[in-house]
Amino acid sequence: MNFQVKKYFGPSTLVTAAFIGPGTVTICTLAGVTSGYTLLWALLFSVIATIVLQEMTARLGLITQKGFGEAIRNELDHPIAKIAGIFLVLGAIVIGNAAYEGGNISGAVLGWTAVLPAVDVTILGINFRMVPLVLGAVAFLLLYSGNFKRIQNFLVGLVVIMSIIFLATAVMIAPCFSEIIKGLFVPAASADEILMVVALIGTTVVPYNLFLHASAVQQKYSGASQLSDLRKENFVAIVLGGLISMCIVVTSAASGSGAEVKNAADMAIQLEPLLGRWAKDFLGIGLIAAGISSAITAPLAAAYAANGILGWSAGMKDAKFKAVWMAILGIGVLFSMLSFSPVAIIQFAQIANGILLPLVAVFLMYIVNKKELLGDYVNSTMQNMLGAIVILIAILVGLRSLNSVFQFI
Repeated sequence: MNFQVKKYFGPSTLVTAAFIGPGTVTICTLAGVTSGYTLLWALLFSVIATIVLQEMTARLGLITQKGFGEAIRNELDHPIAKIAGIFLVLGAIVIGNAAYEGGNISGAVLGWTAVLPAVDVTILGINFRMVPLVLGAVAFLLLYSGNFKRIQNFLVGLVVIMSIIFLATAVMIAPCFSEIIKGLFVPAASADEILMVVALIGTTVVPYNLFLHASAVQQKYSGASQLSDLRKENFVAIVLGGLISMCIVVTSAASGSGAEVKNAADMAIQLEPLLGRWAKDFLGIGLIAAGISSAITAPLAAAYAANGILGWSAGMKDAKFKAVWMAILGIGVLFSMLSFSPVAIIQFAQIANGILLPLVAVFLMYIVNKKELLGDYVNSTMQNMLGAIVILIAILVGLRSLNSVFQFI
């Protein structure tokens, strides 16, 4: 029994834990209160896209026993293409992860301020929040020591508990199921909702998870004979994560439609049908746990990506490996310390991820179609069709979001 359960928990569960962070809670809550059930289709697309892309990168890691970054470096033959690939991937990961890290820390700050007092200082006329420094220090110590697995598992456990609460609340509030079905299967979005669509995609299909997954599968799986188990684990973990995200949209749509969301107390309203006066405290602790957990995985994924794409072959205790995650963590803490709205930072992070996704996905599609690298395990025609559809939709949504912001077109 334990063996059967264990089959469905592993590297893919880490991916799910990484995207079910404070950004997901915040963005899904905002989507629910501003658009009701209308944008559930964006989450359904995101879940399908995540299953498709994460299977590709996991298969790459399993068959080649290489990371995604290392594969890009080795398989781009033309010097110009290789240099362009290195700069593009590094740029995408640095920008995306730095923004995402700011969202992770800011999400944990939202949780902190729900249960504990905030601490601010003014230096040279600039107001700095001190809580992000404390939370960043916790993540720094865990990453620097390398002995964070047990603590991370505890934090993921808290996130799982929070997820169960959202699932129970979604059932308890008895939402309008016909409206949910319509929102899932009838795509619709006004011009004002396009950025929210990109954010919903960005909070689920996280580009850095493609690098993290390819490296993580090597810790559990060692050969092609385990590909079926890997695919089952990937499907179950990501569907569960997507279901949690949808439940957050449903509960917020049913209990807070039209409300303004500025802090954790505003988000906690959706849990009051189940938790009553404890809703704010529970959500606050959950956001702290989710924020610190994700604040560990984002810098770690960036370090793995840089390690592979630059050909370092460095271990976790290597100075170059540490320098990358320190930079990402430091930028995230700095963004969160400045007097920006935590909700605004989280929104920006998800939008950045949604726009960067097609760039990273194109490289992945190229790599997993190289027969000299994967042999018989290259993409099938169906996998290529699904991957192409995912990339095309991501590009179209990204272009519409850019147009709505900068009026390019």
